[in-house]
Parts: sequence; structure tokens; C-alpha cells
Amino acid sequence: MKTASVSARLTPDTAKKMALLAKALNRSKSYLAAEAIEAYVNDQQWQIDAILDGIQAADEGKFATERQMKKALAEWGVDEN
Repeated sequence: MKTASVSARLTPDTAKKMALLAKALNRSKSYLAAEAIEAYVNDQQWQIDAILDGIQAADEGKFATERQMKKALAEWGVDEN
């Protein structure tokens, strides 16, 4: 698998915690950084995709009905008033 190199500046506290974690997991700091970045990027991409899907649905006129909104808000424990 091809990889790309990146560089990051960490606070001394974060760098120390990362070193301790790498040692405890018997992994390199590079491995931990790559895993963390991949998780963050995947999470952000999921959110962006969901937002773009919502925009497309809105552009197509697909909106939730008032009844659907009230039901969703009630399930979340939110008072719609």
C-alpha cells in the first residue's frame, strides 16, 4: 500500500501521552497518528456526505412533514414549542 507523509506539531503534553500510549500498545507513534487521522477524516467525510445528501434532498423539495418532525423531536425529548 502506498502511503503519504505528513508532519504535525503537538503540544508537549500530547506528545508525551502519545509516546506513553505507543509504548503501552507496542505501536509506533506514526502508527497511532495514522490511525487517529484516518478515524477523524472518515468521521468528517461521513458528516459532509450526510449534509450534501440533505442539501440535495432539499433542492428536490423533499422535506419532512410537520408530523414527522414532531415525532422525531418527541423521540429526542425536545419540546417543539
